Amino acid sequence: MNEKLLHTPEGVRDIYNSECKKKSAVEKRMHHVLELYGYQDIETPTFEFFDIFNSDTGTVSSLEMFKFFDRNNNTLVLRPDMTPSIARSVAKYYSNCDFPLRLSYQGNTFLNNRSYQGKLAEKTELGAELVNDDSPEADAEVIIMMIDCFLAAGIREFRIDIGQVEFYKGIMDALEVSEDVKKQIHEYIENKNSLGMEILLSNLEIKPCYRNILSEYNELYGDVSMLEKAKRLTMNPRCRKAIERLEEVYEVLKLYGYEKYVSFDLGMVNHYDYYTGIIFRGYTYGTGDAIGKGGRYDNLLSQFGKDATACGFTILVDDVLSALSRQNIPISLREYEYSLFLYEKEERAEAISLAVGLRNGGVKTETICRVKDKTLEEYMKFGKNQGAQGMIYLNGGMVTVYDFTEGLKKTKTLQEFREEY
Repeated sequence: MNEKLLHTPEGVRDIYNSECKKKSAVEKRMHHVLELYGYQDIETPTFEFFDIFNSDTGTVSSLEMFKFFDRNNNTLVLRPDMTPSIARSVAKYYSNCDFPLRLSYQGNTFLNNRSYQGKLAEKTELGAELVNDDSPEADAEVIIMMIDCFLAAGIREFRIDIGQVEFYKGIMDALEVSEDVKKQIHEYIENKNSLGMEILLSNLEIKPCYRNILSEYNELYGDVSMLEKAKRLTMNPRCRKAIERLEEVYEVLKLYGYEKYVSFDLGMVNHYDYYTGIIFRGYTYGTGDAIGKGGRYDNLLSQFGKDATACGFTILVDDVLSALSRQNIPISLREYEYSLFLYEKEERAEAISLAVGLRNGGVKTETICRVKDKTLEEYMKFGKNQGAQGMIYLNGGMVTVYDFTEGLKKTKTLQEFREEY
């Protein structure tokens, strides 16, 4: 066989055995949080028409998408982002609904990165979207759910940075400068480049109020008291309204007792252009980037024919697992515990009867008929490597139970085994 066939392409990898179990366990725990808030699952296709994610939508650039063609020569892409897909689905299936819609999802996204730098091209995302609700309570709810998901996964030390797109847009729209200069300002804000901003501002003719706020933009980070400072720096109505919205959201977070998890960052600018209001990112130790992100996108659904407000978030499951590993936080796999049931061929009927009884009683049981050229020790080694908690061996009418966790061994008659299990 060609050795190349055993390897995956760059940017993707296999996940198996205990790592796969850990990933599934963490996904289930976070998904359960979304269920508790009344969110219902939705599944969208892995690939869609290119126009779902084009530049008008405000998602990733065309260069970052995996593109291919169908038999009718339509351009298709592997979805780089879950939100536009769900926006399309909502516009199609809930076109006349104006009640709050709570939708949750879990699936893989694909980014054709120019340089992977250790990052995967295929990532698993889990998240939620709240449609038809433009209230501060809705903004707070998606932040609160992200916090609860992190806690359910086992992460205890993290923070949620909250920004406001409207604050940034209020300044940009008021500036009487060229688009090239605005792009340069955007870059300096995104990269926290205070020196570059200072040099740029020294060569610009703009109003003193905007010069002051841009020169201090990278300082607009901290707890809720920072919002008062931001208010003092600007009289722009759009900017002040954005700050007031953050204050309202903070009041809701306080009611949940979650204010300790959040900070505010008015210098946060997002990679996706479809965000229209609050934006936020979740950070923890052991990762170089945010492990969760979200925000409000009130104009996205209108591009698919439905005039509706919406907000949501997504969590990068693979990055959550990486954080748990680097923080030495164990992931319980109790729900995946199972036993290996080894039997001799001549006792097949009795073994199947016992295995059916164990499974009916809720015991996960893998049956294997022993082959003569393998020793008992080899089967036990195999079971341990696969993550089995023990092995049951049926031989000569006797049942021997091996407990891999405690290192114990017990032998019982068939009748004794049946009575106990």
